[in-house]
Amino acid sequence: MDTQKLTKSSIPSDPVIGNEQQSSANGEEKHRSLVPRGITIGLATFALVLSLAGYGFRLMVGDDMGMVLRHAAVIVPAFMLGIPLFFWVGSRILNKVKGLHIESWNAISLGYLTSCISMLWLMGTYS
Repeated sequence: MDTQKLTKSSIPSDPVIGNEQQSSANGEEKHRSLVPRGITIGLATFALVLSLAGYGFRLMVGDDMGMVLRHAAVIVPAFMLGIPLFFWVGSRILNKVKGLHIESWNAISLGYLTSCISMLWLMGTYS
């Protein structure tokens, strides 16, 4: 009667791992963003629509065109570029200082989401 004993060499030392884990084990790290690009583009579009929404109404009511354009020249870039850029720069700083890994795309998406929420809050306050 042959009884085969399991030895250490007959048991695989590494469990079967997926392609993502194999590539990271080989030194090739593929980082994935949590937020799809379509959602970020949608948030950016919504932020643009929200930042421009009140100006047509102000022109219909009869406000001066120069005053409306000066206000839009400050507000639109602040919400479309300033807030997302602030989040992106903050993520880069946290990545360097704390050693975190915050994807740039996620930070930009959070910036646009914050921008949209801020504009909606301001619109609700002044309506």
